[in-house]
Order: sequence, then C-alpha cells, then structure tokens
Amino acid sequence: MLDGSTLAPPNALPLIQGTARLAALAFQGWTLDRLLAAIGPVPFADTDRAGWLLDRSLAMALTFHPAEAAALQAEALAITRVFRLHGNEAGLRLLAVMAPGNLMVNAPLDFLTQAADIQLTLAFTDDQGALPDIVPDHDIAILAVSQSHPAALAALPAQLAAWPRPVLNDPARIALLSRDWLAQALSGAPGLTIGPTIRAKKSALRRQGVDMLLPNGAFPVLLRPLHSHAGDGLAKIDSPDDMAMALLTANTDMFYLTQYIDYRSPDGWFRKYRIAFVEGAPFLCHMAVSEHWMIHYLNAGMGESEAKRADEAAAMADFATGFAIRHQRAFAAIHSTIGLDYFSVDCAEAPDGSLLVFEADVAAIIHSMDDPAIYPYKPATMQRCYDGFAAMLKRRAQG
Repeated sequence: MLDGSTLAPPNALPLIQGTARLAALAFQGWTLDRLLAAIGPVPFADTDRAGWLLDRSLAMALTFHPAEAAALQAEALAITRVFRLHGNEAGLRLLAVMAPGNLMVNAPLDFLTQAADIQLTLAFTDDQGALPDIVPDHDIAILAVSQSHPAALAALPAQLAAWPRPVLNDPARIALLSRDWLAQALSGAPGLTIGPTIRAKKSALRRQGVDMLLPNGAFPVLLRPLHSHAGDGLAKIDSPDDMAMALLTANTDMFYLTQYIDYRSPDGWFRKYRIAFVEGAPFLCHMAVSEHWMIHYLNAGMGESEAKRADEAAAMADFATGFAIRHQRAFAAIHSTIGLDYFSVDCAEAPDGSLLVFEADVAAIIHSMDDPAIYPYKPATMQRCYDGFAAMLKRRAQG
C-alpha cells in the first residue's frame, strides 16, 4: 500500500483518443458533430463507456462547451479515474498524474509522447487530490497537474513520498508557480527582466495608486483577474481613469497587478517565445510575431503572413547558437529557481537585451498541429523537443 494507492497490472483500462488527437482535429476545423462522430457510439461495458465519456468531454471542451465538458468528465471519473492513451506494451510505461478540471489544469503530455515508444496512462486524482486506490504499474510517473488545482498539489506530496517508481515534477514546486511568486523569485536574476507583480483586491486598487502598490510603479500596468488564463480579462491600463473603468466593469474581486514593460523589437513588432525546459535544456516551441503587445499564437496571423513565418523559421534555426547562448544565464536562473523537470516559459527579449519573462507553467500546450505544408520548419524543431522529453523519461526511469 502507498498511502492508499496500490500498484497493479493494467488489466483492461479504457482506451481514449485523448487531447492530442481530438485537438488536432478541432484545429483542422472539425465541428463538434464531426468530433462526436469520430468518437463513436456509446459502448456497452462501463469501462469502455468511461473512456467514451472522457473523449466526449474533451470534444466539448475543445469546441467551447465548458459546462457540458465538466459534466461529462465528472461522469467518466465516477466510473474510473485511470485511462490508457497510446503506445505498445513493450514501450516505456509512463504514468501521468492528472486532476479533474478544464483544459488548463493538466499538461497534455500525449502531444509530447504520441510518436514515441511510450505507453501513456492517465491517473486522475479526485477533487481533494486523492489518487485512485489502484493504479497500473509503470516505469516512471510525472506530475501533469498545474498550479490551477491547489487542492491536488497540496495532497499529492504525502501520497508520493514513498512511491516505488521515479516521480518527476515535485508538486510542491508546481504549487509555487503563481505570477506574483515568480516575479519575486526571479527578481534580480542575471540577464533577466520580469515585471513586478502583486495580488490586489479591487478595494485596494480603487484606494491606492499604482505607485504605492508596485515598487517604482507607474502607468501603464497590466491588470488581470486572479484565476484567468490565456489573456481572459487581461487589460493594459494607461491612466487612473482607465483603472476606474476597468474596476467598474470587472466581476471579480482579486487581481494580479503587473508593471507593463514595452518589449517591442527595433522594427516595431512584438515577439513572444514559448520555450519548454526539459531537465533544464531549453527548446523553442513557437515564436509569435504581432503588432499588438498581447500575443497569442492563434491570433497573431502567423498562417496568413509569409514574412512572420520566415521570422519564426529563422528563430528556430538559430535558437541553439543564438537566442539560447545570449540568454543562457537567464535560462539557468529560471531552471534553478523553478526546480521542475519539465515546464515551459512564455517570454520575450526586452529592449535592453535581457530575457523578459511573462509566466511559467507545466500545462502550456507544446504541440505540432500546424500544417507542415505551411510551416515546413516546425516538424524537425518540435521533434527535437519530443526526443529530449522521451530521453529524459528513459534516463530517469533507469535510475
């Protein structure tokens, strides 16, 4: 017994198509009806039905039906909390520890492992963070739960303390990855810039100026609801009047307040990089180019601009000998501070040449869904990241 969990043979686990396959289809424009048709009709056996329900939950989430997705996931997890994705029986057996919740809660590791000789199994905690009573035996486990599920991260250290297999990504370290902790922890690191960040109540933001709330604070600042992701509710505030209006229309009481740092390149464009760290080794996974400061790869118009894609292709080709060398001190500081085996960082280059860090997380999507006919430079680049991840798993599984 391992604090309530027992290792056992896999037996007949429900097979799921999973996030990587269904997200790729949604990314290609498949409608909800097409996704549900690809998942197929309801199976007869309860175990198979659990996998069917979980895939339908993913389809709902990917097509922006969050309430339906949550209900289907809960129904699936009431039957079983262990699922198999892919891989042959002879491959490395990887157990990903997950928590219930939306697509932002867990790292979709099937993107990283789907082409490798890895057998991926998902084990979900319950809402309080308790692992299933029986989990399949495996060669190595990894925490895929992000900082978005504090209950699971608080409960897991005790359950994993005597785990008989290697476990990657310390849940106690993941739990630290809030925006304000990261800003404080990385402040003053060599070669690195990060905007000072605090948590603030709406009442404090109304009562006090940003010069009192942030060290050397001045407009513009960034304001975002405490638990928002992917830019939801994020606003650039340029004046006290802007702040008053933003607070008047906000439907939450807690915010992150961050000093805005203008990171435009000399040519006037903004460039944001997503970098995966595998045992400290950095891998560039995308670079978005935009005329707007708030960049997401999907809204940056990369697919419509040959010039932007050429810029990204050059960044990927030169990353190891250029960007990674320029920022090696900052990368070392990030890895030593965060202390995780696998995570990713969204960042940019500041005007002074330092690395400007926006956020760090374990659940960011690292993928290769982009059409290789349009992005011919990406498959080989992403494969290097996947190979690095697989090599880490195999090395650490061997002790």
